[in-house]
Amino acid sequence: MIPPVFLFVLDTVAIISIYLIATLSLNIQYGYTGIADFGKSAGVAVGAYVVGAIPGRLLAALLAVEGDYIWDNTPVVSAINGVLSSDVALSLGTLALALLLAASFGAALGFLASYPVARLKGEYLAIFMLAVSEAMRYVFHCYTPAIGGPYGVLTPDPFGFLGAYRIAGAAIIITGISLALFYYSERLARSPLGRTLRAIRDCDIAAEVLGKDVAGYRTKIMVLSSAMAAIAGALYAFYITYVSAIAYDRVTWTFWPWTILIIGGMANNVGVMVGTIAFIVLKRLIIIFKRPLEPFLPFDVVWLEYILLGLMLILMLMFKPEGLLPEKPTRTIDLSRYEDRLKRRQG
Repeated sequence: MIPPVFLFVLDTVAIISIYLIATLSLNIQYGYTGIADFGKSAGVAVGAYVVGAIPGRLLAALLAVEGDYIWDNTPVVSAINGVLSSDVALSLGTLALALLLAASFGAALGFLASYPVARLKGEYLAIFMLAVSEAMRYVFHCYTPAIGGPYGVLTPDPFGFLGAYRIAGAAIIITGISLALFYYSERLARSPLGRTLRAIRDCDIAAEVLGKDVAGYRTKIMVLSSAMAAIAGALYAFYITYVSAIAYDRVTWTFWPWTILIIGGMANNVGVMVGTIAFIVLKRLIIIFKRPLEPFLPFDVVWLEYILLGLMLILMLMFKPEGLLPEKPTRTIDLSRYEDRLKRRQG
């Protein structure tokens, strides 16, 4: 058996990895491209809703499990998990298929959201995305046939075959996926596409004058970032094996990723990783140690987490607005080296 302290560390690593994916998607969207998205929770929620609605129904049909998936959710999912716990291939196949579906639905949401992105800017776009995310959350909260409405649904557990080592195995798999997406984000940022995105962020009119399809690039980034956010939501839903629409709120999945991005540094993926680790570790330490402080506080200790994290955000904005790791200047070819290359080609 794994000692409780190691289980806590592994659980923290898994949550860090999930938030890293969500914040990387926001960094690509705003840090590199300048698209202000205050509805990031919508992309994350889509991935979770896919996990809550599709894999369980498919497995119930495949395994001939009787009962209504919503109203008999507990016995149906228990029967499914009984099979998954002894079938590694089916478990990993379920995980892979669900992540693919989540990314596809997230990409579709990003594509639809790209139309107002082409017409709205600044605070108008931010408020529009916030309104969309809140509307979607309450629609799924009130529509019971999808994911159980206000009751939520249990999800199949693709990590159940790991038994007593479920948390450790899930943390390793989730961390592996997050590191793969981190590597992809780094490659994207250092590519010619990354330089084009920064040009669009800094001055979209100048980029358009130079022949860049600004609307097309923004559409692609909306699709990519929403797909990544949906993967984060799907992994979180599988990790906790439960989906409820009301859980994907604007504080947890929009405000916290924005806070992480500001702390770590925009347009710097390494900064995002550092900010995610610092934020999640601090948040969990506050949750653990806040109860002993209750006699000394003039307010309910439940608010200590929000007060301290909000204070940290304010201090960062006041004294280090560029974040812990600021954006690095874009590396370009030195003029003399360019002239030498040109002479060699001509000679």
